[in-house]
Order: sequence, then C-alpha cells, then structure tokens
Amino acid sequence: MQIPLERLEASRRAYPETPRLEHVDVLHGVPVADPYRWLEDLDSDQTRAWVEVENRVTAEYLGGLPEREPIRRRLTELWNYERYAVPVREGGRYFFLRNDGLQDQSVLYTLDSLDGVPRVLIDPNALSHDGTVAITSFNASLDGRLVTYGLAHAGSDWQEWRVVDAETGHHLPDLLQWVKFSQSAWTHDNAGFFYCRYDEPNGGRPLDHAVFWQKLCYHRLGTPQSEDELIYQRLDDKEMGFIPFVSDDGRYLFIHVWKGNESENAILYKDLSVPGAPVIELLAAFDACYTYVGTEGPVVWFVSDHDAPRGRLIGIDLRDPVPGKWQELIPEAVETLQSVSRLSGRFVAHYLKDAYSQIRFFGRDGTPLGELELPGLGSVSGFFGRRDDRESFFCFTSFTIPGIIYRWDAETGEHSVFRRPALAFDPDQYETRQVFYPSRDGTRVPMFITARKGEPFDGRRPTYLSGYGGFNTAMTPSFSLPLLVWMERGGVYAVAGVRGGGEYGEEWHEAGSRRQKQNTFDDFIAAGEWLIATGVTSRDRLAIGGHSNGGLLAAATLIQRPDLLGAALVGVGVLDMLRFHLFTIGWGWVSDYGSPDDPTEFSTLYSYSPYHNVRDGESYPAVLITTADHDDRVVPAHSFKFAAALQHAQAGSAPVMIRIETRAGHGTGKPTSKQIEEAADELSFLWAALVRRE
Repeated sequence: MQIPLERLEASRRAYPETPRLEHVDVLHGVPVADPYRWLEDLDSDQTRAWVEVENRVTAEYLGGLPEREPIRRRLTELWNYERYAVPVREGGRYFFLRNDGLQDQSVLYTLDSLDGVPRVLIDPNALSHDGTVAITSFNASLDGRLVTYGLAHAGSDWQEWRVVDAETGHHLPDLLQWVKFSQSAWTHDNAGFFYCRYDEPNGGRPLDHAVFWQKLCYHRLGTPQSEDELIYQRLDDKEMGFIPFVSDDGRYLFIHVWKGNESENAILYKDLSVPGAPVIELLAAFDACYTYVGTEGPVVWFVSDHDAPRGRLIGIDLRDPVPGKWQELIPEAVETLQSVSRLSGRFVAHYLKDAYSQIRFFGRDGTPLGELELPGLGSVSGFFGRRDDRESFFCFTSFTIPGIIYRWDAETGEHSVFRRPALAFDPDQYETRQVFYPSRDGTRVPMFITARKGEPFDGRRPTYLSGYGGFNTAMTPSFSLPLLVWMERGGVYAVAGVRGGGEYGEEWHEAGSRRQKQNTFDDFIAAGEWLIATGVTSRDRLAIGGHSNGGLLAAATLIQRPDLLGAALVGVGVLDMLRFHLFTIGWGWVSDYGSPDDPTEFSTLYSYSPYHNVRDGESYPAVLITTADHDDRVVPAHSFKFAAALQHAQAGSAPVMIRIETRAGHGTGKPTSKQIEEAADELSFLWAALVRRE
C-alpha cells in the first residue's frame, strides 16, 4: 500500500524522541558539546530501542514511495547474471570466485584445466540461514593442493581461517581465530603458513574494541593455534601490523610492516633456509611506501614512491642494500604507477592516467616492451602469478561494462576472453566522458560523467555525484548495477577524483590530508558547482553521496553547503572527527585525518567534523544515512549521533532518515539480497527527493 504524500510529509517530522544530554568535553581548552554520547553504547536497551524506532520510521517512508517496487524489480532482474573474480593459478590448478547471479555470497571453485568442469570447493551460502557468512580471502599452496580461506560473519572484519584439500574437498582440522587485516603465505614444503592475528579482545566487546599488538605467526598444519610459532611482534609499538610474503624460490619471508593507514611502511625479511635465522630490518625508516613485487636470487624488487611521488620500480640487493646501491628498473613516469607483477621474465606495470588504467610491459632490465590495448576508459585488476608463469588473467571493467575476465598469454602477448558476463542491458546506449574542472584554489580536478547517449544536458537531469578523497585511494571507473538503474531512468552519474585520493600519486594524496583536508571538500563542492554551471543539472536535482571516507566527504559537503544540493546519501561515514580514533581500527586513520589529541590538528578536525558542525534551524536537503549494526570498522555510533543531530536541527520539510542494516558490517561480504534492498531504498529516496517532489 502506498502512503499518501501528505502522510509522508508528516512522517518526516515524526522522528524518535532522542534525549539530548548536557555532556560537554573540554578539549585543548575548547568546550565541545556531545549531547548524543549515549548512542555510543551500542548494546544498551536505550540505544536498541532508538534503532528500532528509527528503522520503523524509515521503513514506513521508503515502503510508501511508488518508485521503490519498480526499482527493486529492475535491480533484481539485472543482478541475476553470472560473474567471476580474477582466477589464480597454483600448481597447474585454477581457483576463482563465482556467483551465479542472485546467490547471497560468491562460491570458491577450483578447475583442473581450462577446458575442464569447475568444482565447488567452498560454498559459504550453506554456512548460514541468512547468507551473512562470506569468504574474505583465499590462498593456495605452491602445488595447488591445499587452500587457506577466511570466513567473516555478519560483515565483521574479524575472521576465522580454515584449510581445505583442493583434491578431495575435505577439510583439515585446523581452525584459526581472532584474525583481522591479514593474509596467509605458505612455506614451499606445505607444512604450514604465516599469518597475523590479535589477542582475543577483553571485555566481550569485539565489535568496537580497539585493536593493537598484531602478531605475525607460523601455523604448522595439524597443530592447535595455541602452539603457533610467534615470528615477529613489536612490543615497543602497538600500532604495527604485518603482511607476510614468501619469495617465489621459497627461501625468504618478507614482512610488510604497516602502521594504520600511513602511506609509509617498513620491510623486514627472514632467511627460511637457515634454521633459527633472525628477522632482519631491510627498510626500517618508514620514509616511503615499498610494495613487494618479487625476487631473483638475492635481489628483491619493490614498487616505491621513495624519491618518486608517482612511483617507480627498484631492485635492492640483500647483500648490499644501502640506498646508493639501489637499481632503478622502471623510472617515475607522468602517470601514477599502481602496481607491478613479475610474469614470464617480464614486468607487467599498472598505471593510472587521469584515474583510468594503462598496462605497460617491461623487460627484466626495464626496457619498454609495449602497452596492452584496452577497450576504453576503465579499470584493470589481476595479473596475479609467479615469475615463471606463462599465463595470467586480468579483469577489465568500466562504468558501463561489468567485469570481463581475460586470459593473457605471456608467450604471444595476446589476450582472449575467459568469461564475459551477460546482462539484460545494452552498454552501447551509454557513454562516459572525462572532464577537468577548477577547484576553489585553481587546482585542476578530473571527473567522469556517464549517462545515456543522445539525451541532452538541459539543466534538469537528476545527477548523482560521488567521490572518496582519502587514504591514497583512487576513484577509477567501476560498474554499479544501482547506478545503471539510475541512468536507465534518465539520471546522470558523476565521479570526482578529489584530492586526498591516489589519482595522481602521493602528492595528490597529501594535498587532501590532515591540515589540508578542506581541499578535499572544496574539490567536491567545486564539482557540484561545475555540474550546475555547465547545465548538466540544477541545485534541486543534484545529489551527492559516498561510503566510509566518502561518507565523510558527502556529510561535510552537506553541512558546509546545504544550498548546493537537493539530496545526500551518507554511507557508513566517519562523522565524529573528535572520537574516531577511540574505536576498532580508527586510530589508524590519524595518518590521514590528523589526531584530535594534537591541539593544531584538533582545530582542523573540529572545523569540519560533520557531527559537531550541524547547525540548529538550518534547512537541510533530503538526507538518507546508512549504517550497519555490526560495522566494526566505522562503528555505527558515528551515523547514530549524526542522524540524531540532523533530525534535531532540521528546519525544512525534507526528510532526514537513517537506515540501520542488521547482521551486516562495513560493506564487505554483504549478501546480494541485502544489497538489492539497500539499493532500492537509496535510489527511490533520491528519486522522490529530486524528481517526484516537483
């Protein structure tokens, strides 16, 4: 049953009675009100009751929108297509994730030969009644016989790891728990693997417990986790975390050492051929980013931004590793070097040119060997493998092309389609163009604009503008079924590559970090102004949105310029910039945001913190905030407090609502069924706010 518009208007004002407490913190001499601090207690009866009422109000409103059901049906129709992740080959056996369309979770398959029949190895859909158990990662041993894989429950970052025999499908008894932010690395004798874990959280609150003191361990198959060998831990630095890699020849363990989301890292190594060999510091200064690529004898290759903000490939001889002896194989280019793979005696380099992918090949000595021809402006992932592999796989995707998996033949240099998704739409009816616009300070910022061909930009097109702008992460072309439905209905989709991201290397990242974070918001505001000034859309038909750090971007823009837009989606955002560092992995974001404990950085954070800058009596546009009760990366208290503050402050008639998903987390592993329902809610909310209200 549809709810009449006048009742919907009334429901917008029927928000829960959210108590405001007289809670004030004095930070660096500044009194800071936090009236909704009580909503940080996620398990209290009061918070649970508030969540229930908020969800009821939101569901009543969204359920009454006439657009919702047609949008949900179209999403379900489009989502029902076969899709693959990039295959990995080990020991002559192939491994890949596949979803037949509407499965809640992708299934892990193995394939003995390319012309063989895939076998199901792990089907997580059989592990829960509601589809909320997901495979987070997997890694096969060198001979392809054994596979470690991680499982996450209800979207949590916490994982449990198991081991399966790829030949028989039988599970080994091994079970590893309290694993988070880790990958595995097998020793070449198949006796076990390296991985990282934390101690079990104290106090029985693992979802918001701050995580420190990661341990790098070695698990020997057939033994209990309690007997795992501790390989490395830094008791003098609780923030250090580790990523293990075993070299292709099996001799070395390389350890990537990270601290939160800092771009800089350290590299350690251990000679596995020498019993009892110590862990040696190779690159310990945390002066740049070093990403492990591979080895040849004692020479190890890294992609690094050391003396090269856009990246280069260097070789370091372990026998004489001083910087003056480093070998530069691929020098810094105008484009940003994202990654390098070593395959069949050559290097495969992935670059970003104005935020879209380019693939170039180089010889062992760095000699250029040409470029891979791609179908257009898009993103490439894959090219996994070892230095002697004669084949590999990669995925190409764009705003209008779902992930096509290609097989690349290293001998001939040719590539051919391995799997091509078939969807019930024609990508040729859409086009993407890239524009560049000036930000407030004149900086040239890239933006992709995608829409149906032949439809004029008359200043009235409903337009959804998204961005991210943080942690050196680039916004590259990606395929989104919800946004395809948006464009089918006449909408325009724009993606701005704002500062703080990784579109142009480390300098671009730093220009939108810490005390310069306002540049990120200025770039995004300028994108909206450009879309209006050039006649793509108008103020009342412009929507903005983003998730996680992109949720911060959308929320800060909403608060600073409510006059610029007609609607906003704020997804799992970091919204309380004075307390983000107190929960789960939030301390790791200080490298990008700055520390609230530092007086100068506190001032910057306080100046844009969305929660603290909500203005009573302001007429805000329509806002839908989305979060999940099991988000243990950006805890839902961010969204709870921001929603309560906005609802209290709203002077206009536009709805301010929060949608709180149950048994879900930050986004990874969210079941297909939940994704469809959430997308239907978001799209129908935007359509009602931008189009139908007129």
